[in-house]
Amino acid sequence: MKPSLPLFRRGSSVTSQIGLSDRIFSTADDRGLAAGIDAGLERVEASLFAEIVFADEIASVTTRYLLEAGGKRVRPMLALLTAHLGSGGITDVVTASTAIEITHLASLYHDDVMDDSGQRRGVPSAQTVWGNSVAILTGDLLFARASQLMAKLGERAIRLQADTFERLVMGQLHETVGPHAGDDPIEHYISVLADKTGSLIAAAAQAGIIFSDAPDEFEQPLVSFGEKIGVAFQLIDDVLDLSPQPEATGKVPGTDLRAGVATLPLLRLRERAADEPASAALLERLERDVMSSQGTRSEAADSAIAALRDHEVTAQTLSEAHGWAHDAVASLAPLPDGSVKKALTRFADTIVERSS
Repeated sequence: MKPSLPLFRRGSSVTSQIGLSDRIFSTADDRGLAAGIDAGLERVEASLFAEIVFADEIASVTTRYLLEAGGKRVRPMLALLTAHLGSGGITDVVTASTAIEITHLASLYHDDVMDDSGQRRGVPSAQTVWGNSVAILTGDLLFARASQLMAKLGERAIRLQADTFERLVMGQLHETVGPHAGDDPIEHYISVLADKTGSLIAAAAQAGIIFSDAPDEFEQPLVSFGEKIGVAFQLIDDVLDLSPQPEATGKVPGTDLRAGVATLPLLRLRERAADEPASAALLERLERDVMSSQGTRSEAADSAIAALRDHEVTAQTLSEAHGWAHDAVASLAPLPDGSVKKALTRFADTIVERSS
């Protein structure tokens, strides 16, 4: 039976989510941009609930479970924002945005099985409620529904969906297998982030350009922006994974580490361990009490995670996230100055401000 939970509706406007209420956004064009994106997001939200419906009762219940649990709709927001660089209507952008958000939703079901995560968006994860098989099949159903939506938009959309889906899977595969002998583990990790997170954010930015008839020369800069801001987004998540406030993150502190995922703070700690006895001692604690715990909570594991949170490598990870966000903004140089470019810059700032 489906557990009860409050039905979520996207409550805050884009104005608050990406800072368009800031005093620097005061022109009529800026206000019009914010209002247009908010209106588009309302259409995406309605489309999500209309599309994630199945004749089979259990399929409808499981596929809507994480949809109803919440979500910031970052990817649709980005697609609608970049679409304002075009001259076409937003009907196709809304369809593509819905498909991209459903793809993201599907990936969460699979990720939680791979990571053995107990919580997602503040509720028990799907595999905790229904088991691994149902959670995996639910993700598959959602991927199928996203593909059906993209098929309505033609061959270009199908290629975009297929290429992005391939990168999502390859990223998960490379994360699972790990780096080969001789590979730089941090370069490997960043490439995993680019595939698992950056590819879908880049696809959202690209979709806004393609389906609004925006100039072709804007497409590649925005793909680069999306990839880099996706890496920044995930590095901030690496920091937030250590947060002692699960009510804010929706996850138990150290969820990724407990699942055996070596996030950037841990990788940076391994770099230091050879020359710093204190770092070596902490690494030993983490690998013994956390990485090998199979998700089981203990006082020793909680203590080791807290120590990693306070270590310099976590501040270093935060700094690297800011660097990726800065590079993402630099990718926007070919775009015309104006409300869209200003909002994209604020969007990048907001991504890295999540850790504050």
